[in-house]
Amino acid sequence: MSFRTIEISDASLLGDGIHHVTVKSAALRRRADVSFYVPAAARGQETLPLVILLHGVYGSHWAWLYKGGAHRVLDRLIQEENLPPMMLAMPSDGLWGDGSGYVRRRGTDHAAWIVEEVPDAAAEVDARCRNAPRFIGGLSMGGYGALRLGALNPKRFMAISAHSSITDVAQMNGFVEEPLAEFDIVETEPLSVLECMRANAARLPHLRFDCGLQDDLAVHSRELHRDLLAAGIPHVYEEFPGGHTWEYWQEHLADTLRFFAASLLLKAPAA
Repeated sequence: MSFRTIEISDASLLGDGIHHVTVKSAALRRRADVSFYVPAAARGQETLPLVILLHGVYGSHWAWLYKGGAHRVLDRLIQEENLPPMMLAMPSDGLWGDGSGYVRRRGTDHAAWIVEEVPDAAAEVDARCRNAPRFIGGLSMGGYGALRLGALNPKRFMAISAHSSITDVAQMNGFVEEPLAEFDIVETEPLSVLECMRANAARLPHLRFDCGLQDDLAVHSRELHRDLLAAGIPHVYEEFPGGHTWEYWQEHLADTLRFFAASLLLKAPAA
């Protein structure tokens, strides 16, 4: 076992393939929570692809389930569109301030928590995901985490998909109470999504992101799209009606899951 302590909810009490897990995280130096969903349709599969979904500011591990209905979106796509069953991992961000940004801070490594420890916790719930393909997605701050951590760890993830994202940690200033100086960031990697992608341009996972037409963050997504085009980095960028809301994310999570399913068929990122 990768954790000194781990508590997993009783499936007979919770039901419906949902699991809540608390582990003692070495990266965060405290206990941390993750919610998981294993669809019933996965019964009998030998391997189980893992989708990590990151929440935004103010949220926690339960947000994608109980505000976004992620498990219901996945079940609907499996039933109606024959999407391959996948396991959903929905971690907290480490619960620092209004939002950690999923970055390395002095004394706590929120990036390692997501990239290294969350998949280990998933394997404790269902071992079939241990050597299966992995994907990372998220919304707003979680979209930033998905884009940046996916770009920095191209061997770990087959595809990245983000919704309504900030594209640099400095943009957290518009959402959180804590000034950026209090984040006490000790990153050795770029904090700009674009710079992370430029650094790994030759080996990036499959990449998509989207934003609502009425979302104030659309300006950042459009700028990232333009810069990626200029750098010759393959990606999919889409805009849809909607704002920075759970209604938008619940609807377009389906686009993320379809993109991940298509990446399973493609296997390797496009040249």
